[in-house]
Amino acid sequence: MSDLKTRKIAAQIANDWGSRSHVHTLLLMAVTVVGIYLCYRLAAPFLPAFAWALALAVLFAPLHRWLASKLKHPNLAATICVLVAALIVVVPAMFVAERIIAEAASSAETINILFTSGEWRRAFEAHPRIAPVGHWIERQFNLPEIVNTATAWLTGIAASFVQGSVLQLIGVVLTFYLFFYFLRDRGAALESLRSLSPLSEADMNRMFAGVTDTVHATLYGTFAVAAVQGTLGGLMFWWLDLPAPLLWGIVMGLLAVVPVLGAFIIWIPAAIFLVLDGSGGKALLLTLWGTIVVGGIDNLLYPMLVGRRLKMHTVLAFISLVGGLIVFGPSGLILGPVIFTITRLLMEIWSSQNKAEQAKGKAG
Repeated sequence: MSDLKTRKIAAQIANDWGSRSHVHTLLLMAVTVVGIYLCYRLAAPFLPAFAWALALAVLFAPLHRWLASKLKHPNLAATICVLVAALIVVVPAMFVAERIIAEAASSAETINILFTSGEWRRAFEAHPRIAPVGHWIERQFNLPEIVNTATAWLTGIAASFVQGSVLQLIGVVLTFYLFFYFLRDRGAALESLRSLSPLSEADMNRMFAGVTDTVHATLYGTFAVAAVQGTLGGLMFWWLDLPAPLLWGIVMGLLAVVPVLGAFIIWIPAAIFLVLDGSGGKALLLTLWGTIVVGGIDNLLYPMLVGRRLKMHTVLAFISLVGGLIVFGPSGLILGPVIFTITRLLMEIWSSQNKAEQAKGKAG
Protein backbone atom coordinates (compact mmCIF):
# COMPACT_ATOMS: atom_id res chain seq x y z
CA MET A 1 0.00 0.00 0.00
CA SER A 2 2.75 2.38 0.84
CA ASP A 3 4.43 1.78 -2.56
CA LEU A 4 1.16 2.36 -4.38
CA LYS A 5 0.55 5.54 -2.42
CA THR A 6 4.08 6.77 -3.19
CA ARG A 7 3.57 6.12 -6.92
CA LYS A 8 0.29 8.02 -6.88
CA ILE A 9 1.89 11.00 -5.17
CA ALA A 10 4.78 10.94 -7.68
CA ALA A 11 2.33 10.79 -10.60
CA GLN A 12 0.33 13.65 -9.15
CA ILE A 13 3.48 15.77 -8.78
CA ALA A 14 4.48 14.98 -12.36
CA ASN A 15 1.03 15.99 -13.60
CA ASP A 16 1.25 19.21 -11.57
CA TRP A 17 4.64 20.06 -13.07
CA GLY A 18 3.24 19.58 -16.54
CA SER A 19 0.03 21.46 -15.88
CA ARG A 20 -0.80 24.61 -17.81
CA SER A 21 -0.87 26.77 -14.68
CA HIS A 22 2.52 25.50 -13.54
CA VAL A 23 4.12 26.13 -16.94
CA HIS A 24 2.55 29.58 -16.97
CA THR A 25 4.01 30.29 -13.51
CA LEU A 26 7.49 29.14 -14.53
CA LEU A 27 7.35 31.19 -17.72
CA LEU A 28 6.25 34.26 -15.75
CA MET A 29 9.09 33.73 -13.28
CA ALA A 30 11.65 33.40 -16.09
CA VAL A 31 10.43 36.54 -17.86
CA THR A 32 10.44 38.42 -14.55
CA VAL A 33 14.06 37.37 -13.83
CA VAL A 34 15.13 38.45 -17.33
CA GLY A 35 13.30 41.75 -16.89
CA ILE A 36 14.97 42.38 -13.51
CA TYR A 37 18.39 41.64 -15.03
CA LEU A 38 17.77 43.98 -17.96
CA CYS A 39 16.54 46.70 -15.61
CA TYR A 40 19.72 46.29 -13.58
CA ARG A 41 21.83 46.68 -16.74
CA LEU A 42 19.88 49.81 -17.62
CA ALA A 43 20.27 51.25 -14.12
CA ALA A 44 23.94 50.25 -13.60
CA PRO A 45 25.39 53.48 -15.10
CA PHE A 46 23.29 55.47 -12.63
CA LEU A 47 24.26 53.50 -9.50
CA PRO A 48 26.63 56.21 -8.19
CA ALA A 49 23.94 58.89 -8.48
CA PHE A 50 21.38 56.49 -7.03
CA ALA A 51 23.61 55.65 -4.03
CA TRP A 52 24.38 59.26 -3.13
CA ALA A 53 20.79 60.33 -3.69
CA LEU A 54 19.66 57.55 -1.34
CA ALA A 55 22.20 58.66 1.27
CA LEU A 56 21.07 62.29 1.03
CA ALA A 57 17.41 61.24 1.21
CA VAL A 58 18.05 59.28 4.41
CA LEU A 59 19.92 62.20 5.99
CA PHE A 60 17.39 64.85 4.98
CA ALA A 61 14.24 62.79 5.60
CA PRO A 62 13.66 64.31 9.09
CA LEU A 63 14.00 67.84 7.69
CA HIS A 64 11.64 67.01 4.82
CA ARG A 65 9.03 65.57 7.21
CA TRP A 66 9.20 68.67 9.37
CA LEU A 67 8.94 71.04 6.39
CA ALA A 68 6.09 69.04 4.85
CA SER A 69 4.15 69.21 8.13
CA LYS A 70 4.62 72.98 8.28
CA LEU A 71 4.20 73.88 4.60
CA LYS A 72 1.59 71.21 3.72
CA HIS A 73 3.25 70.93 0.30
CA PRO A 74 5.59 67.95 -0.33
CA ASN A 75 7.01 69.40 -3.58
CA LEU A 76 8.03 72.67 -1.92
CA ALA A 77 9.47 70.84 1.10
CA ALA A 78 11.55 68.56 -1.17
CA THR A 79 12.75 71.54 -3.21
CA ILE A 80 13.93 73.37 -0.08
CA CYS A 81 15.80 70.25 1.08
CA VAL A 82 17.51 69.94 -2.31
CA LEU A 83 18.58 73.59 -2.20
CA VAL A 84 19.91 73.23 1.36
CA ALA A 85 21.87 70.09 0.39
CA ALA A 86 23.26 71.87 -2.68
CA LEU A 87 24.46 74.78 -0.55
CA ILE A 88 26.12 72.39 1.90
CA VAL A 89 27.72 70.08 -0.67
CA VAL A 90 28.09 71.73 -4.08
CA VAL A 91 29.10 75.30 -3.23
CA PRO A 92 32.04 74.34 -0.96
CA ALA A 93 33.13 71.70 -3.49
CA MET A 94 33.26 74.29 -6.28
CA PHE A 95 35.27 76.63 -4.06
CA VAL A 96 37.76 73.91 -3.10
CA ALA A 97 38.16 72.45 -6.62
CA GLU A 98 40.02 75.48 -7.98
CA ARG A 99 42.45 75.47 -5.07
CA ILE A 100 43.07 71.72 -5.44
CA ILE A 101 43.98 72.14 -9.11
CA ALA A 102 46.52 74.85 -8.32
CA GLU A 103 48.02 73.05 -5.33
CA ALA A 104 48.24 69.71 -7.17
CA ALA A 105 50.23 71.27 -10.01
CA SER A 106 52.48 73.13 -7.57
CA SER A 107 53.11 70.03 -5.43
CA ALA A 108 54.00 67.94 -8.48
CA GLU A 109 56.59 70.51 -9.51
CA THR A 110 58.02 70.77 -5.96
CA ILE A 111 58.40 66.98 -5.58
CA ASN A 112 60.00 66.68 -8.99
CA ILE A 113 62.56 69.40 -8.22
CA LEU A 114 63.30 67.93 -4.76
CA PHE A 115 64.34 64.55 -6.16
CA THR A 116 65.81 65.44 -9.55
CA SER A 117 68.12 68.02 -8.00
CA GLY A 118 69.37 65.53 -5.39
CA GLU A 119 68.30 67.80 -2.54
CA TRP A 120 66.74 64.90 -0.64
CA ARG A 121 70.09 63.03 -0.72
CA ARG A 122 71.98 66.05 0.59
CA ALA A 123 69.43 66.37 3.40
CA PHE A 124 70.24 62.82 4.57
CA GLU A 125 73.98 63.35 4.21
CA ALA A 126 73.77 66.45 6.40
CA HIS A 127 72.81 64.14 9.28
CA PRO A 128 75.57 61.50 9.60
CA ARG A 129 73.53 59.36 12.01
CA ILE A 130 70.71 58.80 9.57
CA ALA A 131 72.73 59.00 6.33
CA PRO A 132 72.84 55.16 6.07
CA VAL A 133 69.03 55.20 6.10
CA GLY A 134 69.07 57.40 2.99
CA HIS A 135 71.50 55.06 1.25
CA TRP A 136 69.36 52.06 2.20
CA ILE A 137 66.21 53.75 0.83
CA GLU A 138 68.01 54.52 -2.43
CA ARG A 139 69.16 50.90 -2.79
CA GLN A 140 65.81 49.33 -1.88
CA PHE A 141 63.42 51.56 -3.80
CA ASN A 142 63.33 52.84 -7.35
CA LEU A 143 62.97 56.48 -6.32
CA PRO A 144 62.81 57.98 -9.85
CA GLU A 145 59.89 55.69 -10.69
CA ILE A 146 58.14 56.45 -7.39
CA VAL A 147 58.60 60.19 -7.93
CA ASN A 148 57.31 59.98 -11.49
CA THR A 149 54.28 58.06 -10.25
CA ALA A 150 53.61 60.61 -7.49
CA THR A 151 53.97 63.61 -9.80
CA ALA A 152 51.80 61.94 -12.45
CA TRP A 153 49.14 61.27 -9.80
CA LEU A 154 49.18 64.87 -8.59
CA THR A 155 49.09 66.19 -12.15
CA GLY A 156 46.28 63.73 -12.91
CA ILE A 157 44.18 65.23 -10.11
CA ALA A 158 44.16 68.58 -11.90
CA ALA A 159 43.55 66.94 -15.29
CA SER A 160 40.66 64.84 -13.97
CA PHE A 161 38.90 67.94 -12.65
CA VAL A 162 39.18 69.62 -16.02
CA GLN A 163 38.49 66.63 -18.29
CA GLY A 164 35.73 65.14 -16.16
CA SER A 165 34.00 68.39 -15.30
CA VAL A 166 31.10 67.84 -17.70
CA LEU A 167 30.52 64.22 -16.60
CA GLN A 168 30.83 65.22 -12.96
CA LEU A 169 28.31 67.99 -13.49
CA ILE A 170 25.87 65.55 -15.11
CA GLY A 171 26.37 63.14 -12.19
CA VAL A 172 25.70 65.88 -9.64
CA VAL A 173 22.56 67.05 -11.46
CA LEU A 174 21.27 63.48 -11.70
CA THR A 175 22.00 62.88 -8.01
CA PHE A 176 19.94 65.88 -6.93
CA TYR A 177 17.21 65.01 -9.44
CA LEU A 178 16.85 61.55 -7.88
CA PHE A 179 17.23 63.05 -4.41
CA PHE A 180 14.15 65.24 -4.99
CA TYR A 181 11.96 62.27 -5.94
CA PHE A 182 13.36 60.06 -3.19
CA LEU A 183 12.19 62.68 -0.71
CA ARG A 184 8.85 63.54 -2.28
CA ASP A 185 7.77 59.99 -3.14
CA ARG A 186 9.45 58.21 -0.23
CA GLY A 187 6.20 56.98 1.29
CA ALA A 188 4.82 55.63 -1.99
CA ALA A 189 8.13 53.90 -2.80
CA LEU A 190 8.27 52.19 0.59
CA GLU A 191 4.65 51.01 0.25
CA SER A 192 5.45 49.60 -3.21
CA LEU A 193 8.38 47.67 -1.78
CA ARG A 194 6.18 46.33 1.01
CA SER A 195 3.52 45.17 -1.46
CA LEU A 196 6.07 43.38 -3.67
CA SER A 197 8.05 41.79 -0.86
CA PRO A 198 7.20 38.32 0.45
CA LEU A 199 8.31 39.47 3.92
CA SER A 200 5.90 40.56 6.60
CA GLU A 201 5.33 44.24 7.36
CA ALA A 202 7.31 43.91 10.59
CA ASP A 203 10.28 42.38 8.74
CA MET A 204 10.14 45.09 6.06
CA ASN A 205 10.08 47.81 8.72
CA ARG A 206 13.08 46.15 10.32
CA MET A 207 14.82 46.14 6.92
CA PHE A 208 14.12 49.83 6.32
CA ALA A 209 15.34 50.71 9.80
CA GLY A 210 18.52 48.68 9.25
CA VAL A 211 19.29 50.44 5.96
CA THR A 212 18.64 53.85 7.55
CA ASP A 213 20.94 53.07 10.49
CA THR A 214 23.66 51.81 8.13
CA VAL A 215 23.55 54.93 5.96
CA HIS A 216 23.65 57.16 9.05
CA ALA A 217 26.55 55.19 10.55
CA THR A 218 28.49 55.16 7.28
CA LEU A 219 28.09 58.86 6.55
CA TYR A 220 28.50 60.15 10.09
CA GLY A 221 30.93 57.53 11.37
CA THR A 222 33.08 57.33 8.24
CA PHE A 223 32.77 60.49 6.18
CA ALA A 224 32.22 62.98 9.01
CA VAL A 225 35.13 61.60 11.07
CA ALA A 226 37.37 61.46 7.97
CA ALA A 227 36.44 65.06 7.11
CA VAL A 228 37.37 66.20 10.62
CA GLN A 229 40.67 64.30 10.45
CA GLY A 230 41.51 65.77 7.06
CA THR A 231 40.60 69.28 8.24
CA LEU A 232 42.75 69.00 11.37
CA GLY A 233 45.67 67.61 9.37
CA GLY A 234 45.37 70.30 6.71
CA LEU A 235 45.21 73.05 9.35
CA MET A 236 48.44 71.79 10.92
CA PHE A 237 50.12 71.73 7.50
CA TRP A 238 48.98 75.32 6.97
CA TRP A 239 50.13 76.43 10.44
CA LEU A 240 53.57 74.82 9.93
CA ASP A 241 53.81 76.48 6.51
CA LEU A 242 54.02 73.17 4.67
CA PRO A 243 53.15 73.21 0.96
CA ALA A 244 49.63 72.51 -0.38
CA PRO A 245 47.79 72.23 2.97
CA LEU A 246 44.35 72.05 1.33
CA LEU A 247 45.38 69.29 -1.07
CA TRP A 248 47.10 67.18 1.60
CA GLY A 249 44.24 67.77 4.03
CA ILE A 250 41.78 66.36 1.48
CA VAL A 251 44.11 63.43 0.73
CA MET A 252 44.37 62.69 4.49
CA GLY A 253 40.58 62.76 4.73
CA LEU A 254 40.21 60.37 1.79
CA LEU A 255 42.78 57.98 3.25
CA ALA A 256 40.98 58.08 6.60
CA VAL A 257 37.82 56.77 4.90
CA VAL A 258 39.50 53.46 4.02
CA PRO A 259 40.01 51.07 6.96
CA VAL A 260 43.65 50.26 7.85
CA LEU A 261 44.86 53.31 5.93
CA GLY A 262 44.76 56.74 7.51
CA ALA A 263 46.09 60.28 7.65
CA PHE A 264 49.41 59.02 9.07
CA ILE A 265 50.44 57.97 5.54
CA ILE A 266 50.77 61.69 4.74
CA TRP A 267 51.90 63.32 7.98
CA ILE A 268 54.63 60.78 8.85
CA PRO A 269 56.65 61.46 5.65
CA ALA A 270 56.06 65.19 6.18
CA ALA A 271 57.48 64.92 9.72
CA ILE A 272 60.53 63.04 8.40
CA PHE A 273 61.22 65.73 5.81
CA LEU A 274 60.89 68.40 8.50
CA VAL A 275 63.55 66.58 10.52
CA LEU A 276 65.82 66.38 7.47
CA ASP A 277 65.22 70.07 6.82
CA GLY A 278 66.45 70.90 10.33
CA SER A 279 62.99 71.73 11.71
CA GLY A 280 62.94 69.23 14.56
CA GLY A 281 60.50 71.30 16.63
CA LYS A 282 57.99 71.42 13.78
CA ALA A 283 58.42 67.68 13.20
CA LEU A 284 57.75 66.94 16.87
CA LEU A 285 54.69 69.19 16.88
CA LEU A 286 53.33 67.55 13.70
CA THR A 287 53.95 64.07 15.16
CA LEU A 288 52.18 64.87 18.42
CA TRP A 289 49.28 66.52 16.58
CA GLY A 290 48.94 63.63 14.14
CA THR A 291 49.15 60.94 16.82
CA ILE A 292 47.06 62.48 19.60
CA VAL A 293 44.60 64.81 17.86
CA VAL A 294 44.15 63.51 14.30
CA GLY A 295 44.54 59.85 15.27
CA GLY A 296 42.53 60.11 18.49
CA ILE A 297 39.57 62.01 17.04
CA ASP A 298 38.29 58.74 15.53
CA ASN A 299 37.97 57.11 18.96
CA LEU A 300 36.22 60.23 20.31
CA LEU A 301 33.76 61.07 17.52
CA TYR A 302 32.85 57.63 16.17
CA PRO A 303 30.98 56.42 19.30
CA MET A 304 29.25 59.81 19.59
CA LEU A 305 28.07 59.91 15.97
CA VAL A 306 27.37 56.22 15.38
CA GLY A 307 26.49 54.79 18.79
CA ARG A 308 24.89 51.39 18.23
CA ARG A 309 23.55 52.09 14.76
CA LEU A 310 26.07 49.97 12.84
CA LYS A 311 25.64 46.44 14.23
CA MET A 312 28.43 44.96 12.11
CA HIS A 313 31.65 43.20 13.07
CA THR A 314 34.87 45.11 12.33
CA VAL A 315 35.97 42.55 9.72
CA LEU A 316 32.61 42.69 7.93
CA ALA A 317 32.67 46.50 8.03
CA PHE A 318 36.14 46.43 6.47
CA ILE A 319 35.06 43.99 3.72
CA SER A 320 31.88 45.95 2.98
CA LEU A 321 33.74 49.27 2.62
CA VAL A 322 36.82 48.07 0.71
CA GLY A 323 34.85 45.54 -1.33
CA GLY A 324 32.26 48.19 -2.13
CA LEU A 325 35.02 50.51 -3.33
CA ILE A 326 36.49 47.79 -5.57
CA VAL A 327 33.16 46.67 -7.07
CA PHE A 328 31.19 49.93 -7.30
CA GLY A 329 33.82 52.67 -7.04
CA PRO A 330 33.25 55.62 -4.66
CA SER A 331 29.53 54.87 -4.42
CA GLY A 332 30.49 51.49 -2.94
CA LEU A 333 31.16 53.27 0.35
CA ILE A 334 27.35 53.47 0.61
CA LEU A 335 26.29 50.43 -1.41
CA GLY A 336 28.72 47.98 0.22
CA PRO A 337 27.53 48.43 3.82
CA VAL A 338 23.88 48.62 2.71
CA ILE A 339 24.14 45.34 0.78
CA PHE A 340 25.82 43.65 3.75
CA THR A 341 23.14 44.95 6.11
CA ILE A 342 20.25 43.75 3.91
CA THR A 343 21.87 40.33 3.47
CA ARG A 344 22.49 39.99 7.21
CA LEU A 345 18.89 40.90 8.03
CA LEU A 346 17.54 38.46 5.43
CA MET A 347 19.64 35.67 6.93
CA GLU A 348 18.37 36.55 10.42
CA ILE A 349 14.76 36.51 9.17
CA TRP A 350 15.35 33.15 7.45
CA SER A 351 16.92 31.74 10.62
CA SER A 352 14.03 32.92 12.82
CA GLN A 353 11.47 31.40 10.42
CA ASN A 354 13.31 28.09 10.43
CA LYS A 355 13.35 28.08 14.23
CA ALA A 356 9.62 28.84 14.29
CA GLU A 357 8.91 25.96 11.87
CA GLN A 358 11.03 23.58 13.97
CA ALA A 359 9.18 24.67 17.10
CA LYS A 360 5.83 24.00 15.42
CA GLY A 361 7.05 20.57 14.27
CA LYS A 362 8.07 19.62 17.80
CA ALA A 363 4.80 20.91 19.22
CA GLY A 364 2.83 18.92 16.63
